[in-house]
Amino acid sequence: MKSLLRAVALGAALLLSACASLGQDAAPAQSRLTVLVGIDGFRADYLDKGDSPTLDALAASGARGAMRPSFPTLTFPNHYTLITGKRPDRNGIVNNVMEDAQFPGVTFKMSNAQAVRDGRWWDQALPLWVSAETQGYKAGAMFWPGSEAEIAGVRPSRWMVFNQAMPSNDRVDTLLAWLDDPKGPELRLATLYFDVVDTQGHHYGPGSPEARAAVAEVDRAMARLVEGLKARGRFDTTDIVVVADHGMAPVPAAQRWPLDDVVDLSKVRLVTTGAVVGLTPLPGFEAEVEAALLKPLPHLTCWKKGQIPERYHYGRNPRVPAIVCLSETGWYVTTREMMARPGRRDGPIGGQHGFDPYDPAMRAVFVAHGPSIRSGVVLPDFDNVDVYPLLARISGVKPEDGDGSLKVVGQALK
Repeated sequence: MKSLLRAVALGAALLLSACASLGQDAAPAQSRLTVLVGIDGFRADYLDKGDSPTLDALAASGARGAMRPSFPTLTFPNHYTLITGKRPDRNGIVNNVMEDAQFPGVTFKMSNAQAVRDGRWWDQALPLWVSAETQGYKAGAMFWPGSEAEIAGVRPSRWMVFNQAMPSNDRVDTLLAWLDDPKGPELRLATLYFDVVDTQGHHYGPGSPEARAAVAEVDRAMARLVEGLKARGRFDTTDIVVVADHGMAPVPAAQRWPLDDVVDLSKVRLVTTGAVVGLTPLPGFEAEVEAALLKPLPHLTCWKKGQIPERYHYGRNPRVPAIVCLSETGWYVTTREMMARPGRRDGPIGGQHGFDPYDPAMRAVFVAHGPSIRSGVVLPDFDNVDVYPLLARISGVKPEDGDGSLKVVGQALK
């Protein structure tokens, strides 16, 4: 009888052990997460200067490189390129400021919240979060150009209206709170965006103490993200990809000049100024305007939209104005009316972008770290359209057809 009881007890113990083992094996693994971090205006060479120990460490134990932004090297066009894999001429966000004959009387610009939230401006390409959502995954956008709009009828499961005053740490904490929410969706893809480096680079110039302090601020926010993921047991299952939209170049006040000096502005529809000028001659003045601009000019080169050099992949989209001009790096086009506005900051140590994407000053940072990424990889320079297929690969989201490839960035993959 005792032997029988021992046998029953032993069998029960084995059964319990087997059930426990089965339960462990059957327990779902932590879902993968990909976090795309955009640091506006973070030049590739801002790393390794003592201001970014967290980013430096992620780069050292992951992959790093310098990206050529797409033309024009501006914020909205390049953020949308990074998340769609299509260059601005194909994704439809051809400038920070643009017009479209289909939307008469409307100018798309950052300050026009109604236009920024209108999905019709964005629907020439699908951001990865739309693809994720339509494939049954969940995405969260803690700020990213385009994330405030419903695109192809879809929004990220989590998103917020952009608030520039929101501190960098609060942005990280919001994303972490999304991960903590037991009633919220399990995110497969998330974006995070910081703008302070760009802001200080514009005000004080690249390499200024203020710009370096902004780099340090964002790096501390990245440390907060890393520690937050570790505290939640998520760091080892999260791929983090850090990118910038463009670099930054110094623009002394003496190198800012009015377009009025070379063309009669009463005879054109002027859409954009700055490093990239976009305008359309008014009817009847085409020949006169073209004669004034389509000739050698100091510090400015202009083309008809169909004659822009092929290396810029630009000029076919209907939203591109009839004439596009590119400033020499360090020179900035404005107007006499703009220069006369009160409160205008034109200090000699300011910075700008929008210049030739092949200029080293425009190169943008790239860092990738996580379970999908090899350690100690330094990539040769590559085009920023290549980030999209990398994001699709590591997140498991089926990508749309785009302009990039894994030929270079694929070297970072395990």
